[in-house]
Amino acid sequence: MAPEINLPGPMSLIDNTKGQLVVNPEALKILSAITQPVVVVAIVGLYRTGKSYLMNKLAGKKNGFSLGSTVKSHTKGIWMWCVPHPKKPEHTLVLLDTEGLGDIEKGDNENDSWIFALAILLSSTFVYNSMGTINQQAMDQLHYVTELTDRIKANSSPGNNSVDDSADFVSFFPAFVWTLRDFTLELEVDGEPITADDYLELSLKLRKGTDKKSKSFNDPRLCIRKFFPKRKCFVFDWPAPKKYLAHLEQLKEEELNPDFIEQVAEFCSYILSHSNVKTLSGGIPVNGPRLESLVLTYVNAISSGDLPCMENAVLALAQIENSAAVEKAIAHYEQQMGQKVQLPTETLQELLDLHRDSEREAIEVFMKNSFKDVDQMFQRKLGAQLEARRDDFCKQNSKASSDCCMALLQDIFGPLEEDVKQGTFSKPGGYRLFTQKLQELKNKYYQVPRKGIQAKEVLKKYLESKEDVADALLQTDQSLSEKEKAIEVERIKAESAEAAKKMLEEIQKKNEEMMEQKEKSYQEHVKQLTEKMERDRAQLMAEQEKTLALKLQEQERLLKEGFENESKRLQKDIWDIQMRSKSLEPICNIL
Repeated sequence: MAPEINLPGPMSLIDNTKGQLVVNPEALKILSAITQPVVVVAIVGLYRTGKSYLMNKLAGKKNGFSLGSTVKSHTKGIWMWCVPHPKKPEHTLVLLDTEGLGDIEKGDNENDSWIFALAILLSSTFVYNSMGTINQQAMDQLHYVTELTDRIKANSSPGNNSVDDSADFVSFFPAFVWTLRDFTLELEVDGEPITADDYLELSLKLRKGTDKKSKSFNDPRLCIRKFFPKRKCFVFDWPAPKKYLAHLEQLKEEELNPDFIEQVAEFCSYILSHSNVKTLSGGIPVNGPRLESLVLTYVNAISSGDLPCMENAVLALAQIENSAAVEKAIAHYEQQMGQKVQLPTETLQELLDLHRDSEREAIEVFMKNSFKDVDQMFQRKLGAQLEARRDDFCKQNSKASSDCCMALLQDIFGPLEEDVKQGTFSKPGGYRLFTQKLQELKNKYYQVPRKGIQAKEVLKKYLESKEDVADALLQTDQSLSEKEKAIEVERIKAESAEAAKKMLEEIQKKNEEMMEQKEKSYQEHVKQLTEKMERDRAQLMAEQEKTLALKLQEQERLLKEGFENESKRLQKDIWDIQMRSKSLEPICNIL
């Protein structure tokens, strides 16, 4: 079970100092420790519109994010609060409260645009908070949405960032929730009651015409509809009499407007129940370290004068995580081999079987922790490292076997060597006695278990080193005739040739086993890669289908409203998504 991260209160995530955005390293430490999937809810809006109050309610607290009570924006930059998700066990809720847009002291519209863009890039649910009704003034205040294509790149390819290429943006963008504070209108049309969602959709209806005024009216609405096909609206009555609003967090519940209490509860219930885990392209869930990487990548891009690129952010994160995945896989392999292998092994195949089992588990660890491994670069790196470690184990195994056998030879044949030095066999019949004793000791050597793969080779070399001794005893043994000596010499030659033949066969067998192991390793990599690619393909297909359904729904709305040209422009997105889905061939046809 992953440890809970429960900050006692909010802390600055991104500081805004004199128009410069700087990441707070202490906040990054908090994120790096969150191994659970994160649900990221960000709120944006004009200053002094009550954003922080809603975020405190989502955190389940009366106090936390600073509410402020003057005409100055209280929150600077982006503040973060990480709490256990109240409705999703093993998940962390990350709340992002942003500085108020349009602060009269700041007077920096570009800075506001970056705050707006970062809130969209980092969140899985984006809450836009405003006062009163959705009128043209409210839409004009939301001009930041029309600037998104000037602030964000979906991919690194030039020329793709436009409103007409919104399919790429939709797959990255969060769900959109518009909260309307101090709402005083009756939710009805032609005397019939409507929902807050109906009110939002009516407010997003386009105006027919191609003149400048119509374009100004339609642009923010069209952008919201294209970038945020999944959207929701909540309206809130006045929370309390105006004189109490400056100290809203200090009011007791019975002092608040009952309708407001109910509306806030409904909002919180919806956000906590329907906000999804922050995901990357392909449905890859984001945890704390991944969110940390996104924050750094995006803010560094802005600070260097570049546009934050969603594709590059994912690829940068993939580089970090895939490198870590290789290290985790290698560590797992070494741990398993350390536990399972006792050197020397009796045969090479025994070692290779243990390697293959550990290798399979290591590849599984890599596949579980890696994503977007372009051209399987990191998997190939893992394969090379596993092969190197296998070869190293083989060398260690050979040395362990050689050391074991050399020590064993010394114990077994040491007394025989001492007898030779003492002249025990330098007498008539001594050669026969020597060869008889030599055979007895060879049999004793063969009977000792777990000498390893070098047992025959080490014995062969040892006996070859003693051939001069045996030859000398043979030639000086007066009990043997010249004919018998010649026969014995031929027998020794024949035995030596047979031993050499067997050694060659043994080497050939080892080479065949190594080649077979390499093929099995390759097949294991292919098998697990195929399974992972198939899972990724299914995730991408589901993501594409979800986006396509939202786009088709939006197209249907435009047709009903009589905006055929806008519907045709949306058709490009739909066509792009359909082509991508068709390109996701079954993996068996790709490999």
